[in-house]
Amino acid sequence: MLKGEYSHNIDAKGRLIIPAKFRDDLGEHFVITKGMENCLYVYPEAKWNTFEEKLNALPTTTDKKARAFAYFFQGSAADGDLDKQGRTLIPSVLRTFAHLDKEVVFIGMGKRAEIWDKARWDEKNAEVELNIEDIASDMEENGFSI
Repeated sequence: MLKGEYSHNIDAKGRLIIPAKFRDDLGEHFVITKGMENCLYVYPEAKWNTFEEKLNALPTTTDKKARAFAYFFQGSAADGDLDKQGRTLIPSVLRTFAHLDKEVVFIGMGKRAEIWDKARWDEKNAEVELNIEDIASDMEENGFSI
């Protein structure tokens, strides 16, 4: 299970060290794609295959929103592989989308990891921390309890 927060730097060539704690769960081959809120999603290959099956079942020929949803995730998906130093190359289109320049943060989200620009993550995390009581209340109304 992917969990925790880890900071790393992306190098000038776009290579990024995958946190050691994530490597076993992600495996040697994984998929990196656009995520919500301009972060990147990183899926273990098996989880991506399940997600992609669901995307492929959408009526993309006739439904404009389904097509846009598939474009967003499948159109930007890239295979990730680890080199001997535990790094992977983040394609430039994904680096641009997520505003990744130097400092990044990996966030474990259970079935996937997320990669955030550190400054943007700090802003997002501060917003969440400020509103966590209201968020928790809304979650309880939807049946989730701590």
